[in-house]
Amino acid sequence: MSDQHLIELHVNGTDHEILVEPRQTLSDVLRHKLGLTGTHVGCEHGVCGACTILVDDAPVRACLMFAVQAENSEIRTVESLGADGQLSDLQKAFGAHHGLQCGFCTPGFLMLAEGFLAQRPDAGREEVREAVSANICRCTGYQTIVDAVTETAHNRRTALATDPVGAVVSGQTPDPKKEATP
Repeated sequence: MSDQHLIELHVNGTDHEILVEPRQTLSDVLRHKLGLTGTHVGCEHGVCGACTILVDDAPVRACLMFAVQAENSEIRTVESLGADGQLSDLQKAFGAHHGLQCGFCTPGFLMLAEGFLAQRPDAGREEVREAVSANICRCTGYQTIVDAVTETAHNRRTALATDPVGAVVSGQTPDPKKEATP
């Protein structure tokens, strides 16, 4: 007999009531109960960063957190980036700079970078390099990832300076149809 708990998770703007065992990791619940397979599981020890998501806007290793611990938190996975079938500015930058090869680590890097840029929008290249060193990539050599994140930081600062109302927030591209209100 397994001990099950009914919990409510707020994931990517949607509430979910889920029956979970206390020992189930957040990564397993996201992948297997909610079908959010963008959260990849690599080492299952919190070392590689492939499972990085945002919990209350902070990067978290989903393989190290139990799902029951995430109740009453705002959870964002890579599926939350972009809108209306369009890639976010950060996702586009990863593509433009070839910041991915096999793609396994990419969702974790995207969420790490999204959380980092929200906390440090004025980060310079060395700060970005230090932040992304928290995750492991065996393909790209990190330079292209640093280029993508640095460009995104620059573009978001520029957008904020030129149009504070329609500026990019949390990876969402501004809607050019919306008028800025005074």
